[in-house]
Amino acid sequence: MILGQYEGKLDEKSRSSFPKRFRGVFGEKLIITKGLDRNLIIVSVANWESLLEGTEELSFLNKDAREMQRFLLGNAAFVELDDKGRFLLPGYLREYAGLSDALIFAGMKRLVEVWDKTLWEKEQLRLSEKVPSIAERLSEGGKSDE
Repeated sequence: MILGQYEGKLDEKSRSSFPKRFRGVFGEKLIITKGLDRNLIIVSVANWESLLEGTEELSFLNKDAREMQRFLLGNAAFVELDDKGRFLLPGYLREYAGLSDALIFAGMKRLVEVWDKTLWEKEQLRLSEKVPSIAERLSEGGKSDE
């Protein structure tokens, strides 16, 4: 299972090191794409189908399924780690997530989210205030109010 958070840096060449803890699980070839919360998502090449979760059973005629796949797969990039565990982050992904030089890599069971450190800290504050009501809704089988 992929969990925990690790700090990283984005260098002047738009390279970052993938945390060692995650490399053993993901391997040397990764797929990185836009996340749903102005962050990025990294999955292993072997687990890329997890990006389609919830849309793969739906017909191509379903517009929501097409648009979600377009967003996730159409913005995806294959990256390969070098011998130091670094990868090159495409500019359009860096811009989408508003990444500066300080990053957070957050393990989310089957994938890793990449956040700008400042945005991650703001998100953690926001979640700290909301998590009791989120937990209550989830325990009741409710849906998100957002």
